[in-house]
Amino acid sequence: MTSIVLAGSIMPVAAQFSKPRREYVEYLITASNPSRIYLTGQKAELRIEAYKGGNAVDGVTVYYETGDEMMKPERTDSAVFKNGVAVIPMGTRTEPGFKACSLRFGVYGKQVSDLIKVGFEPERLKPFTVLPGDFDKFWQQTVRAAEKVALAPEITPLPHHSTDKVEVSLVKLTVGRNGRNMYGYLTKPKDGKRHPVLFCPPGAGASKITPTTYYSERGYIYLNIGIHSGCNPELSDEEYTKARKIAHNYNRNGIETKERFYYREVYAGCSRCIDFLTTLPEWDGKNVGVTGGSQGGALSIITAALNKKVTFCSPFYPALCDLTGFLHQRAGGWPKYFDGQNEKEGAEQTLAYYDVVNFARRLSCPVFYSFGFNDDTCSPTSTYAAYNEIKAVKVLSTTPSSGHWRFPDTNEEAMRWMEAQWE
Repeated sequence: MTSIVLAGSIMPVAAQFSKPRREYVEYLITASNPSRIYLTGQKAELRIEAYKGGNAVDGVTVYYETGDEMMKPERTDSAVFKNGVAVIPMGTRTEPGFKACSLRFGVYGKQVSDLIKVGFEPERLKPFTVLPGDFDKFWQQTVRAAEKVALAPEITPLPHHSTDKVEVSLVKLTVGRNGRNMYGYLTKPKDGKRHPVLFCPPGAGASKITPTTYYSERGYIYLNIGIHSGCNPELSDEEYTKARKIAHNYNRNGIETKERFYYREVYAGCSRCIDFLTTLPEWDGKNVGVTGGSQGGALSIITAALNKKVTFCSPFYPALCDLTGFLHQRAGGWPKYFDGQNEKEGAEQTLAYYDVVNFARRLSCPVFYSFGFNDDTCSPTSTYAAYNEIKAVKVLSTTPSSGHWRFPDTNEEAMRWMEAQWE
């Protein structure tokens, strides 16, 4: 081992420059109510504990802003750490909803910033989204039109992605008119048995999807897809960059009318993916699940509402919830329509047909629903508003300290719940 000499002693280089096992500056934020849920009119307070090298931070200023989530801050102020503790008053709300606090402080050149949200009777949150009188008719006609187009599945085995236990294939499905298609990765256990099917729509954007054997190792026939026509994930990066141009500004394309909105064929296409999965000879003939996060969480709820073959649904922090919230000076869901910008004429009327809230009202299968409070992409105000409209059997699993992501423990909780739904 290479060594260096220090003051007559020998110290191994590896020991001198060993990677620290903990952060030098550590902090913990707690709320005066451990659940981070308060009654309306009740005052909330945050407590920050901070340490540098295990010693309490003292005399350091923490700067913060508080107010209703995703709205202009109501208060900008500061507090000072005393014996390692700083206290921030969050105030209260007279109506159900969430308040947010963004904070920052610096210790020995290390800058710390964080976002914390607390709820006020969120179980009473009501969405602003209204249900159009022809909502069901519109979507029944849309799905029926998609069903008239043959899926014409093209399944290409991918040995380089497969394992000794799981077979991986690339799938191309024709899901709409004019050859509109979706590409996905289909994984199946190699045990010769019949299995539940699980559909996973993607998060936002048009990045390449990737295969995973995780779900098939847990006993599922699993399909994860991309929603943009022609975006074959097996293309070279250069070719894929050209193909993904179709998705430019997709979440606002055609928003002027419900008939032309980009998401119309996406929603119907996801329903067709369920139709494909339930034709596979390896399907057990009973169990059909959908799961996903963010846009994928939204599409999970939508797919379960549109296709009654779905028997269980597990969305995480769904996007596209209560989309006119910002018009009413309250946080709406991603992609944050009307948040500081004017949308095209007709957008408000169109969005009522695409809002997750109205699909949540139509759910009939059991639902495991999960999100974090500190999410600044899909606001907890919007996700709670959608959840509260679900009349089907449902389980809510919130993690107040998480943002637009989930803990492994939450994922495992969802997996156990989904497995418990198998017949």
